[in-house]
Amino acid sequence: MSERLGKTFFEQTGIRLSARLPGTILVKRVGRAVRRARIVEVEAYLGPKDLASHSSKGRTARTEVMFGPAGHAYVYFIYGMHWMFNIVAGRTGRAHAVLIRAAEPLDGWDVDLTGPAKLARAFDITGSHNGLDLTGEAFHFVADPGYRTRIVRSKRIGVDYAGEWKDKPLRFVDVRNPVAARLRS
Repeated sequence: MSERLGKTFFEQTGIRLSARLPGTILVKRVGRAVRRARIVEVEAYLGPKDLASHSSKGRTARTEVMFGPAGHAYVYFIYGMHWMFNIVAGRTGRAHAVLIRAAEPLDGWDVDLTGPAKLARAFDITGSHNGLDLTGEAFHFVADPGYRTRIVRSKRIGVDYAGEWKDKPLRFVDVRNPVAARLRS
């Protein structure tokens, strides 16, 4: 039986949450439909010291949500066209976040979720979701205790500007999931 993940699940560090999120199921009500997808790929962002993290520039209006309570959405717009969906992790004030990069659509939902922009678009995630509590009825994650993952860590994608942080193995992929074969390496 699936169990909705509560606030305490998200209060672990960005690294720990990233290792445990693959295999969980994202559930979101979109209009009259309920969309579900199994998380396959995520990246950890570890607060102000992490030069790839938005919080490395300090606390700003844009990053305020990252410094807030765990289990809330941090959603931002990039390249003037794509929304990115993250989950705030860890203790309030630490500014850890986990970017959801890819998922496996469930329940016969025929959509490509092999990239963070595709995932946000398919789930209709926009800036209006920034700061939203992800433990509510309409938008949450559930555990799937019977599902087994095999997590492989590697460096994050698209962070070559991040100095010593660019090569840290902060990308987590469930290579057991068939969607993993289609992901960018």
